[in-house]
Amino acid sequence: MNDKGKSGKVNMGNSAFMPKEEHLETAVRFRRISIGIPCDTKDDEKRVALTPEAVNLLVEADNEVILQKGAGNGANYSDKDYSENGAIVTDSPARVFSSDVIIKVAPFSEKEADYLKGNQVLISYLNVLKLSESTLTKLVRKKVTAIAFEKIRDANGAMPVIESMSEISGITSILLASDYLSNHHGGKGVMLGGITGVTPTEVIILGANTAGEFAAKAALGLGSQVKIFDSSLQQLRKFEALMGQRLQTSVFHPQVLKKALKSADVVIGAIELEDLKPYYYVTEEMVRTMKKGSVIIDLSIDRGGCIETTECRALRDPVYEKHGVIHFSAWNLPSRVARTASIALSNIFAPLLQNLAESGGITHLLKNDMGVRSGAYLYNGILTNETLGEKFGILSKDLDLLLTAF
Repeated sequence: MNDKGKSGKVNMGNSAFMPKEEHLETAVRFRRISIGIPCDTKDDEKRVALTPEAVNLLVEADNEVILQKGAGNGANYSDKDYSENGAIVTDSPARVFSSDVIIKVAPFSEKEADYLKGNQVLISYLNVLKLSESTLTKLVRKKVTAIAFEKIRDANGAMPVIESMSEISGITSILLASDYLSNHHGGKGVMLGGITGVTPTEVIILGANTAGEFAAKAALGLGSQVKIFDSSLQQLRKFEALMGQRLQTSVFHPQVLKKALKSADVVIGAIELEDLKPYYYVTEEMVRTMKKGSVIIDLSIDRGGCIETTECRALRDPVYEKHGVIHFSAWNLPSRVARTASIALSNIFAPLLQNLAESGGITHLLKNDMGVRSGAYLYNGILTNETLGEKFGILSKDLDLLLTAF
């Protein structure tokens, strides 16, 4: 039976009565996009940007998701998990990288840039220190729009990816410290925390931020004595109000910090560094004065680190000893708990991708979403990030001005 009623007129539905402008807007806003999920192998990255459940939501909304075989293995998601939720699973990197949008966790490499067809949207972590000029040049030539997901902001101005990964890093750092203090990894056989009749371990946390907060909560929960150092009195007051009086707070003062380090069992570097050049709050000379067998974990190592003796290492080889102190300094620490981290990332990216699909293109999304706009460092092949411009001596353009031209 056709759509004609008794009168013989064709029933066009409610859309027949829409003004032409609304017809046009509907056509623009609900364009299907293809989303590629490559298999991350760089630096032993185990996280995946979208879970099978998130893929299902995107496919049900008439988008196409193309997954490279094995992309979810690190987070214990099989290819079958994805295919059963509507993803197209392929072993061809070229097909994945030909999608409208490519989303991954590890920064784009030069080889991956070769696969791109051009004029696409890239979403990934941006490691400013490790990004090479040759990789950036290829991305520019491909005229891509690239977004650093750690710079994306939400409606409240917070950075959701940084916040969620910092929560994971803070808690995980304390669990790792506990493990490396024990005899299992050749530590001095000390339990992180305290029991009746035994002096509790001392934990120093550099940075009164999200990572510092969750590290402090975990350490306090185990019974440790916690000292927080930060340059902001306001942040320290917030910490005291949040945690109560069970911890000690101090602004950064070399003599005070040096004294505290001498008796510390664990040091967590959680400073959020913004400059390209590292700033060492803990010098190598200070590390020399620390107790043998103590543990240092630098969570800011991806930005150069806040402790002079730390090195940026891959997760497969993150531990070394220097001056008798155990150092753990993997830049992608959340990959230690890849499943939890992947779910947290997916909760952020699935709505973002759907907004991109419904907005009618990346230009519309960037114009209307200041939070996503804050993460863009390339727009149609034009550099819009001042930090990268300074690093490579390239003139960057103001994204707001560029968007007004489109």
